[in-house]
Amino acid sequence: MRHTILVGALVAPAVLLAGCASEKVWPPSPWPTGSVEAAVETMPVGTANADAADDPAIWRNPVDASKSIVLGTDKKAGLYSYALDGSVIDFVPAGLLNNVDLVTLADGTVLVAASDRTEAERPAISFFTLAADGQLTKAARLPLDHAGEAYGFCMAPPRADGGLARAYVVTKEGPVIEAVIGGTADAPSVLSTRVFAIPSQSEGCVVDARTDLLYVGEENVGIHRFDLSQAAPVGELVASADGTALVPDVEGLAIAPMGEDGGYLIASSQGDNAYAAFSLPTMAYVGRVRIADGARIDGTVETDGIEFAAGDFGPDFLDGIFIAQDGDNGPDADGNATQNFKLVRGDAFLAAIRGQ
Repeated sequence: MRHTILVGALVAPAVLLAGCASEKVWPPSPWPTGSVEAAVETMPVGTANADAADDPAIWRNPVDASKSIVLGTDKKAGLYSYALDGSVIDFVPAGLLNNVDLVTLADGTVLVAASDRTEAERPAISFFTLAADGQLTKAARLPLDHAGEAYGFCMAPPRADGGLARAYVVTKEGPVIEAVIGGTADAPSVLSTRVFAIPSQSEGCVVDARTDLLYVGEENVGIHRFDLSQAAPVGELVASADGTALVPDVEGLAIAPMGEDGGYLIASSQGDNAYAAFSLPTMAYVGRVRIADGARIDGTVETDGIEFAAGDFGPDFLDGIFIAQDGDNGPDADGNATQNFKLVRGDAFLAAIRGQ
């Protein structure tokens, strides 16, 4: 759907529905910012006239990459699966899901999980399995024995000492809960937990499985990095939200991997509707980009969750894919405000980040 994208607006207009805004009103970044257009957009999430769409994830079909599946949360209602043309495959009502991620288990099962904020005082994780045809099946909802509202979420493969996977729940108040997940995909359980300190409201997170480093976005401060191999990881601030590369809020985080430990960490610079990239592992600044209006598909504003996946995803996405939540997808046929997810060719996105 089309709408007018307000790039660099100081204050988002009333039609914008994203819910996380900085207390301070920041001007747009003074640094050069490129642009790229989306190739595909998903159907809007079902909850209209609300801050609803939030976070995407993607599963690459190893048999036919063109049949890969995009997941997206409607944080008022549940979880969607989409085909790469943006059409809805499945929807599972599942309560107040915020962020979503997935891991492929050793037996090939795709385990999907999301932060569940249905109980504001106690964080939980909701689990699903994903079939190759995009059908989602509910597994379990596991409350955690910690205080706080579940907010951000990301996953990582298990350590050598066992379990199915590791899940990271970023509570709205800041602290991050690591949960080692055991059991089976149909009946997961929490084997153990530990908590990492973050001083204030945080959400976006991503694990670089190559280096076992966790990156977390503290919305008004910047990006912290935790070495998960340590017994008691302590966060290191590796990128500041000072209004240059990152304009608060810092929202979704994603990794575009290259080689053993290289590539880029990408962050949603929500305060000025842009995305910033940092080189891995040094976290040197690389560049910024916006998803702008195209001839058929509108750009993005007020982006919460993002995802990047490398590799071949079929003829429309031959070299990677970048996915971003759009906080203002424009009105539907009935005049209701909508939100959805935009899909960008990965090679085009990275070229724009590099200024090529």
